[in-house]
Amino acid sequence: AASKLEISMPEVVEVEIGGTARIECNFYIPENASYTYIDWFYVDRSNKQVRLYHITASGVLEDDTDYKKRLSLGRDKALSISAVTAHDARTFVCQVGAGSYGVGENSTELSVYKVPETPEIEPNSGGISVHSSEIPEIAKCVSKNSFPSPNITWHKNGEQLHAEDGEVTIQSTLTRESSGLYTVSSTLYAPVTREDRLSRYHCAVHYWLRGHRRVLESRRVKVNIFYPAEHLKLQVVSSSALVKEGDNVTLVCEADGNPQPVFSFFKKNLDEWQDVSSLAEPDSGVLNLRDVTKSNNGTYKCQSLDLDDLSQIEEDVDLVVNYIEGVHVKMEPSSTLREGDTVTLSCDAHSPVDLTYQWRDEKGRKLVEGNQLVLNNLTFETSNTFSCKVMAPSVPGLEQSKKVSVAVEGKPRIVAISSPLYVRQDEVINLTCKAIAFPRPTVQWNINGTAHEYMDNQHVASNLTVRVSHDLLQAGAMCRVFNKLGVSEKHIRLVDQKSTAESQGVIIMAIIVAILVVAVLGAVIYFLHKKGKIPCGRAGKQDITKPEARKDKIVVEVKSDKLSEEAGLLQGANGERRAAADQ
Repeated sequence: AASKLEISMPEVVEVEIGGTARIECNFYIPENASYTYIDWFYVDRSNKQVRLYHITASGVLEDDTDYKKRLSLGRDKALSISAVTAHDARTFVCQVGAGSYGVGENSTELSVYKVPETPEIEPNSGGISVHSSEIPEIAKCVSKNSFPSPNITWHKNGEQLHAEDGEVTIQSTLTRESSGLYTVSSTLYAPVTREDRLSRYHCAVHYWLRGHRRVLESRRVKVNIFYPAEHLKLQVVSSSALVKEGDNVTLVCEADGNPQPVFSFFKKNLDEWQDVSSLAEPDSGVLNLRDVTKSNNGTYKCQSLDLDDLSQIEEDVDLVVNYIEGVHVKMEPSSTLREGDTVTLSCDAHSPVDLTYQWRDEKGRKLVEGNQLVLNNLTFETSNTFSCKVMAPSVPGLEQSKKVSVAVEGKPRIVAISSPLYVRQDEVINLTCKAIAFPRPTVQWNINGTAHEYMDNQHVASNLTVRVSHDLLQAGAMCRVFNKLGVSEKHIRLVDQKSTAESQGVIIMAIIVAILVVAVLGAVIYFLHKKGKIPCGRAGKQDITKPEARKDKIVVEVKSDKLSEEAGLLQGANGERRAAADQ
């Protein structure tokens, strides 16, 4: 056991600013004796002890200091300081008086800390040229509200940068705010190269916490580096792999410099270059050629000018526009065509690529593959507009069409007429006559009425509205169609519906009488059968006789297949009784 007064205290107590610090004072007095007093002090800047508490068995006396209202004592006489500030970072002393065992004291260093805010980094906003004559500023970094003061380091692509004469320079400033907290700022200066266009920079703030080194990092940033172009690329951009007439084509010129250089476009014309930059979009390397034609074929050149060092680079590309031209159709014979003739249509065109041909009618239906269409035995109906479709299989979408009209001439042919026509006297009727011919024919009627002429596809149709008179009913009407090549006529016969109705009535009455006769005959046969006068057998033909004593004799001969079927049905209806009778 110890033979003297001993006091033990932690060497350092760490507390975050704003928190509460608790400093314990443990002591040992020999023979379990009691203390006489316990005093708490802090050491000021002049290294003088300033008392905070005087504790005796009779009570506790708190001195009037700046700590008043922030101090408290635990049951174990430990000192607690609330709302710790940066100014509380000092030494606190515990002194114990033990009568005959003397006076002893010990101290604790109160370490106050504040974790710094995450550092904020701002890259150079103006951009940096690789040709800069001075070491340029890369970025600035600021970390606020820390205690004690931290330090800042710089990193490029994850590796720490160190200050080097004539190369990397780091300038840092430390500011203590009225709150006692520190703000640290740092600026990085370093030369750049073309490769630094991909580099990422960040800063890190380092501080101590509970005896360990800690770090907070900023976001990664890129710096806008200015450098001249080393390579130039000129390419043709189109909606299709192979350019064809009518396409919109864009020539895109790209340089690997920053900022982009000034672009100029030229087209080769014989041995000279023609400036076509007026067609390009302003301040860009894009040349738009809309609805291109054969004339847009050729070699194009893009030229870049770097405004920093006035260096130039050139690149050219060939533009190939696929086309079809000179589509024409030849008709043999080329003379006037008549019905029954044969005509051959031949189609031809020119293109730098292989072509295929296809013939279609005016409704777009495919007729034949190949450049020739042969039409045999021509008729007026053959007269049509035919289309030769020229295609380039190797260039999807490249095609052209040429239409040709085939006209078959001849005298008119009447194709439809409303005859015979059933009418009543004095009623108003429509007479119709339809014909076809080329040149277009004229339709005439031999009677007066209101005529309406119209085209129905290739046919000329005429409707004549007329009232039926006795003479018209007897004579009918004549449709006459003619053109310069001939005349066609057809007669329309009119039938009186009244006489037709009378004839139809006679026929209907005859049918009714016949039906009644058949019905009466059927009823007689059925009656005799029910009376048992007519035995039925399986034969298709059977004689039925009365006994010889009777003077009258009735003989019925059944020959039709229908009556045979009726006999069969009667036999089935009478069942086994009929079968027994037959036996």
